[in-house]
Amino acid sequence: MSGIYKIALKLLVNDKTKFLALLLGITFSVFLMIMMMSMFSGILARSSSSVYNVGAKIWVMDPAVNNATSSIPMPDYVLSTAKSINGVKYAVPIYFGNALVKLKSGAYQAVSVVGLDDATLYGRPELTEGKIEDIYAENAFFVVKDAEFKKLESPTVGTEFEINDHRGLIVGVAKVTSSGLFGIPTLYTTYNRAITYIPSMRFTTSYILIEPKHESDIPFIQQQIKKLGYQALTRDQFVQKISDFYTYQTGMGMNVLMMTAISFIVGLSISGQTFYTFILENLERFGALKAIGAKGHELIAIILFQASFTSVLGYGLGVGLASGLMILARLRLPSYASQVTYINLSFAFFMVLIIAGVSSYIGVRKVIQIQPFDIFRG
Repeated sequence: MSGIYKIALKLLVNDKTKFLALLLGITFSVFLMIMMMSMFSGILARSSSSVYNVGAKIWVMDPAVNNATSSIPMPDYVLSTAKSINGVKYAVPIYFGNALVKLKSGAYQAVSVVGLDDATLYGRPELTEGKIEDIYAENAFFVVKDAEFKKLESPTVGTEFEINDHRGLIVGVAKVTSSGLFGIPTLYTTYNRAITYIPSMRFTTSYILIEPKHESDIPFIQQQIKKLGYQALTRDQFVQKISDFYTYQTGMGMNVLMMTAISFIVGLSISGQTFYTFILENLERFGALKAIGAKGHELIAIILFQASFTSVLGYGLGVGLASGLMILARLRLPSYASQVTYINLSFAFFMVLIIAGVSSYIGVRKVIQIQPFDIFRG
């Protein structure tokens, strides 16, 4: 069969124009699919940045909460009850809110404020400058150095600002696992300072963070929280809930799905039409092979090899092109949200297999119907 494959490869690359057109069609299709799905994956990862950065194992919230930034405050008795549940090692409150900061230049900038439990500072970020105990100083805040850091005029330790007519002081610069989605800088402070500086509703606890004694205690803790009328989710469950919200309850998921489908249709139409034209132009060669004794399954093997070779090569070029462009975009645009995942790569490869299958089917039907008599008679 090696001789058959050599013939198939020579037939394929002999017509460079058709071969390049077929290759470009698949490459462009894979490029678009990877870009769209990777951007969507990056957006979903950014949407759960608060969950990843805090790192709590169990999050207690109102059942109506559908994403980390839209918390619904809970009464204090929920925290007290959570602390008394068997299997809970400790439970602490955390505050998420938004405020308007006046910078030294006089400009205003919206910020996201995270208030950590005063006693434990559970969920605190890793500091690159400053000391963790300085958070207890008067008016103290940590600033996160991420893609949005420059919007606060690149503050350093000792930088002063105003937040809701209160004085604020940067006492530390922190780094986090993931930047936020909406382009808003993040400040960390203590829980009591956050609820004092930022106008709040009657209840102030955004979430309750629980550390279980053992992993096996999590189902029981969730059952007890449910009896209170609230919801306790593990980190992975909360991330999935946020992803479902952005996928199914906003236009984001449908838009990405439509663009991915269009990319697939473009690749399928270009490759299918080009491959069919390629087969028509090489009918005499296939007829000659059949006349000298080539079996039907050998002709089919030629078609499958040509379609598979082009599809796999186009897939590799498309993935490489998309990955290279994303790397360049991240170097130039720190806030660019995109990531290549195994799911994206697998889905794109599956789509390429469908393109190869349809193209092969078109070619196989035409080649199988060839009669050597018709070829030589012409």
